[in-house]
Amino acid sequence: MLKRRVIPCLDIDQGRVVKGVNFKGIREVGDPIELAKRYENEGADELVFLDISATVERRKTRTQLVNRVAKELSIPFTVGGGITTVYEAKEVIDNGADKVGVNSAAVRNPLLVTQIAERLGAQCVVLSLDIAETTSGYRLAVKGGRELTNIDAFEFIASAESLGAGELLLTSIAKDGTRSGFDIKLLREAGLRTKLPIIASGGAGVIEHFTEVYQQTEVTAALAASIFHNQEISINQLKESCKRQDIPVRSL
Repeated sequence: MLKRRVIPCLDIDQGRVVKGVNFKGIREVGDPIELAKRYENEGADELVFLDISATVERRKTRTQLVNRVAKELSIPFTVGGGITTVYEAKEVIDNGADKVGVNSAAVRNPLLVTQIAERLGAQCVVLSLDIAETTSGYRLAVKGGRELTNIDAFEFIASAESLGAGELLLTSIAKDGTRSGFDIKLLREAGLRTKLPIIASGGAGVIEHFTEVYQQTEVTAALAASIFHNQEISINQLKESCKRQDIPVRSL
């Protein structure tokens, strides 16, 4: 049986790790180098680094910081945020990332996913989607969740593999930072639309939220930020709990 992965997420703004609720109320929580090293030592399976900064210097800052973080890690490392071209994706990989996450630019121009996959390989492409539940169904949002589109989330998810994506990172905007549990309904439906590996994001608050999403959906990984940053639970505790419930996880 495929082992479930545990993935801490570092949201980066101006070179520091930050966190908000529903993509708002951003606050600083720590140093990315220190946190990356801590998570690897605690047994994280992978690390996701999302640059949410909107400054003109974003790309330069990102690649420098990516390089520094990559030198401290031996686990897979995904970098996303503001990537709009194949050149920028390759630059991130050249600076030590194992995978590149594409979001808003890929929603506006799905061909970007194909272009990056053709250049770097599908295994390097994580299609990251921010999803909002509306009266007319689940819709994609762009610009860090601030701008809602009319694009049906599940139709886009169904097209992801043919576009060239190797993996999906699905974030529920309504659940983000709320610690109320993952959006099981969203993730179940997404699992019916694709065979790609899915990373669940948005809503983790306690260990039970992870075991619930692993047991009730087909996701291959679950991502969280604040509960790890604040040391409310450790990755070791989480994995031990999974093992007790016969959820396959990678050994520490």
